[in-house]
Amino acid sequence: LLSSSSTMRSFSVLIATVIVVGSTNAFQQALHSHTQVPTARSATALYEYIPSGFTKESWAKFKVKEADKKKAKNLGRMGPKGFQSRSMQSFQEAMERGEATHLLPMMNAKERLRKGEIKHEDVPYMQRGGAWDNSDVRGARKKKWLSSDKDYAGGGYKKSQSVSILGEGSGLDWTGKREKTGPSNTGRRQGMSVEQAKKYKAPTVSQLKGGALEKPKKKMFGLF
Repeated sequence: LLSSSSTMRSFSVLIATVIVVGSTNAFQQALHSHTQVPTARSATALYEYIPSGFTKESWAKFKVKEADKKKAKNLGRMGPKGFQSRSMQSFQEAMERGEATHLLPMMNAKERLRKGEIKHEDVPYMQRGGAWDNSDVRGARKKKWLSSDKDYAGGGYKKSQSVSILGEGSGLDWTGKREKTGPSNTGRRQGMSVEQAKKYKAPTVSQLKGGALEKPKKKMFGLF
């Protein structure tokens, strides 16, 4: 019995030793894996996208050309972008001088151009996507600029590019911080002093029709 008990005790100690040693090795391996210095990553080669049919040089020239086209169109501006128009004021002045008229769309313009029945400048500039003075058509007779056209092209067009709901100007003062302009509430009316203007009341409809000025009737407690 003594030898059997001693054998069992030795066996238990051996198993415990194996478990401890195994746990220690596992911990050391896990610690080593966390503290291991990462190796350098291999470099990745990057390539530029070039569409089919382009070389690198022709693709670069094409992108520059497209960027120049966008700058010329000024896509950020307000108003029509497909053609160059003049101001309404200039158009009315030119009509009064007999130098302009209303333009209507031309039917079958492309077909008539192909047959040689009309010239390119005969197509309304808004329809062909050109300029009102025919400057977009080579060899065409240019239309005369008025002084209002020069003012409009020189920056006056910005006055008509307001986002105001009133059509032009700076719009409504939503914040109330803008400096007030125009006549004041206490300003002089025609033939009145400042004090008279303060006490002024607009006439009623009956007074405008020639009726007598009615005095307000006294009401009980201000209700009846």
